[in-house]
Amino acid sequence: MSESNSLAVATTAPEEITPNAHDRAPETRRRRSSITKIVEAYALVGLLIVAVAFFSLWPETSDTFLSTANIQILVANQSVLGIIAMAALIPLIANEWDLSIGAIAGVASIFSAAAMSASQGVVVGILFGLGAGLAVGAANALLVTRLGVNGVITTLGMATVLDGVVNQKTGGLAINANIPQGVIDFGFKTVGGIPYVTLVMVGVALAVYYGLGHTPYGRYLYAIGSSASAATLVGIRSRVLIGSAFVISGLLAASGGILQVARQAGADPRVGAAFTLPALAAAFLSAAAIKPGKYNVGGAIVAIFFLATINNGLSLAGVPAYVSSYVNGCALIGGVGLAAFLGRRAARSRG
Repeated sequence: MSESNSLAVATTAPEEITPNAHDRAPETRRRRSSITKIVEAYALVGLLIVAVAFFSLWPETSDTFLSTANIQILVANQSVLGIIAMAALIPLIANEWDLSIGAIAGVASIFSAAAMSASQGVVVGILFGLGAGLAVGAANALLVTRLGVNGVITTLGMATVLDGVVNQKTGGLAINANIPQGVIDFGFKTVGGIPYVTLVMVGVALAVYYGLGHTPYGRYLYAIGSSASAATLVGIRSRVLIGSAFVISGLLAASGGILQVARQAGADPRVGAAFTLPALAAAFLSAAAIKPGKYNVGGAIVAIFFLATINNGLSLAGVPAYVSSYVNGCALIGGVGLAAFLGRRAARSRG
């Protein structure tokens, strides 16, 4: 081949190859982006599976972790937390923190158990508990949306007030006398191996999932969480919706507290505060699962059982109880960080 022909081939070949490479580049980027999204969406699910496998094989817990009794206890114990996590999730979607959810659950359980203990009936007890949650949720809503008090300060202050209410009503003593046997049975019985209380949690989670994902109300809350000012400019009544989020949060937290009466066969004045941190951790971690960068019901449920699996396995292994505080605290910090990071990524990809 002559030098001129060789030069011609050398100069024309890249022109024939380059367009094909450019054509494939966007497809390659899309494929990589899809794989990344799948990994992000199901990484926490994968970690949950790894945790279950670890405690199933670890000699310290292998004999007890996968037993029917332990699984039923683990699932049932998370049912109350699951409902309270739903209570945390709804205001969070609108970029508001409700730090009173645990305290609302506690005061609702006390009012409900007190009414049942006084032989006023199960229905009256439930109404007392729901009424307490509705009242506190409405108070939070008015303080935040009408008086302009910061949501974190409002709900933290409300939690402190409710702690005083509980101590005044109980004197620091648990209420467990004369709780109707039917309520206790509901807290411990199963159908098809599934605890009744778990079915309640599933029902609540499905209702919240539908409300957030398939109604204008849920879409408006997400819009407010993305940009409250922009949502207002397009005609969304932000203050009304944020207020309603606090009211619904109060009712859901109270529902969890009432369910706790069935699980405990009574009400402990100290139990409410124990729900706040893990419920918030699950709500924040939800943005790192199923729908990365977006708080969601499925992610919250996965996060709850991920944390529960770790805490349950460590407890069975005889690890000191304070370790669960480390786990929940680190989960909350990690959840907030991941939610912020994935939220920024989602915003950039939309932009």
